[in-house]
Amino acid sequence: MEVIFVDSSDIKEFIQSLVIAGVLAFLIITFVAQSFVVEGSSMEETLQNGERLIANKLIYRFRSPERGEIVVFTPQGAEDKRYIKRVLGLPGDRIYIREETLYINGEPVEEDYIKEPMREIGSSGPFEVPEDSYFVLGDNRNHSADSRFESLVGYVDEDSIHGKASWVFWPVTEMRLIQHEDYNIDNN
Repeated sequence: MEVIFVDSSDIKEFIQSLVIAGVLAFLIITFVAQSFVVEGSSMEETLQNGERLIANKLIYRFRSPERGEIVVFTPQGAEDKRYIKRVLGLPGDRIYIREETLYINGEPVEEDYIKEPMREIGSSGPFEVPEDSYFVLGDNRNHSADSRFESLVGYVDEDSIHGKASWVFWPVTEMRLIQHEDYNIDNN
């Protein structure tokens, strides 16, 4: 039987490497990027139930969320949950829904990514978006708990937003960058 001796400096180096890797992983997850799982159908057709995505957590340290971006956030009163929705209302915006059409600051919004006509469920407004808050909607409006439902989600505080959904990495066959809409609407 052969006896293998391990040098104590090798063990020390291995432990140091593990500690450094752990610290780097913690810093990345805390400040740079984090993975999230899409749960439910509220963002279909853009995002599918069970897809895994990476959210860019660093971007909102330098600027505020913009209209059309898909964000990951913690809904009010549910610290253990993460929702994924599209930002449509910015601070100071006036939003309402009439006859299946979303209006922002009096302008109708064209939303080509909406696949089925929006039924008027929840409140249809008008909504006055408060300072430091955002109005979010799921792309699958008829199956989404979003800012229309004040007791469930309501307005989303900027501090509750974890990051911008950047790319889907799972399943591998669906890997892609996430498309964010660019609306040409002035903020009041």
